[in-house]
Amino acid sequence: MKPKPSFARNLNAWYRRDARALPWRETSDPYKIWISEIMLQQTTVNAVVPYYCKWIKIFPTVKNVAKAPLQKILRTWQGLGYYTRAKNIYKSSKIICDVHGGRIPDDPLKLRKLPGFGSYTVGAVLSIAFDKRHAIIDANVRRVVMRILAIEGHANMLQDSKILVFLEKEMPKKNLRTFNQALMELGALLCRNREPLCLTCPVKTHCRGYKKGIQKIILKPKKRVVKDIDVAIGILKRRDKYFIQKRPSKGLLADLWEFPGGKTEKGEPLFRTLRRELKEDLDIDITSSRHLMNVRHFYTQFRVNLHVSLCESSAYPRLHKNRKWATLKELRKYPMPSGSAKIVERLSEMNFLERP
Repeated sequence: MKPKPSFARNLNAWYRRDARALPWRETSDPYKIWISEIMLQQTTVNAVVPYYCKWIKIFPTVKNVAKAPLQKILRTWQGLGYYTRAKNIYKSSKIICDVHGGRIPDDPLKLRKLPGFGSYTVGAVLSIAFDKRHAIIDANVRRVVMRILAIEGHANMLQDSKILVFLEKEMPKKNLRTFNQALMELGALLCRNREPLCLTCPVKTHCRGYKKGIQKIILKPKKRVVKDIDVAIGILKRRDKYFIQKRPSKGLLADLWEFPGGKTEKGEPLFRTLRRELKEDLDIDITSSRHLMNVRHFYTQFRVNLHVSLCESSAYPRLHKNRKWATLKELRKYPMPSGSAKIVERLSEMNFLERP
């Protein structure tokens, strides 16, 4: 009797045949694979592709990242969110150039010392770039293996010890880059959270969940409550320039530039919020304001409603290194939160429409 093909062989054969064509799969360059893996954290593949291509064009090597100013790094990252990821790339690039001669090390102990290199990133770089025998577990892998082992419960890190035992047993001795990518791809394309495509799965004969007729074995987490936050934004204009300020270097959206303003208090009119915030932050008095636009932006746990007004003040704010007047063209060079970037786009449209 002919032996049943191994799990890895079935999986890898499917991947070679049906995997998506993605730009980071066309290279074995450790730097480019590292960048793609960091971008793919908390972000969908379709959203990452244009950002990845843009990044690699601007920073083709790790040395280009290390030599660039932080503002350029953050501006290139703008729109991907979770800016700590970009800052860690920047910090790690400098260490890689200063300590490792501009080459990403293939030693897990050295990689773990780099900012932003957790267990997943270390495993991804080692296996995909260097073809090292190293397991990686992401949300897709976790869901796939839980179904294969018919593990019921939430797909979270509490399951990883069982998953790791399975992976250590099934990982082939070589060609790990294909195996690990194939496992993630299987979760993304076929072994989906809802309505998995079991009939077309290349490893269904190895899957206990399939044999038991259980597909949706992963319990749904509690529904996330999204909080609404109203923010009053003041646009200060001096001739053709707009006032912006830099956020603190620590905390939410650190080191990004934005228009002045702040959260409204319960029952507080927007004009009163503007007066209070600009007085506290800039020590200027708002004499009048005219509503310009509303901008909405979504974050993981809250939804921000930006109420944007053009303001007149009794004086201009004092300038220092973290405060600037900039034209619309110059504003595009500053890294901004997505909400502020949307305001710049709308201001540009309004400026175009107002031209004679």
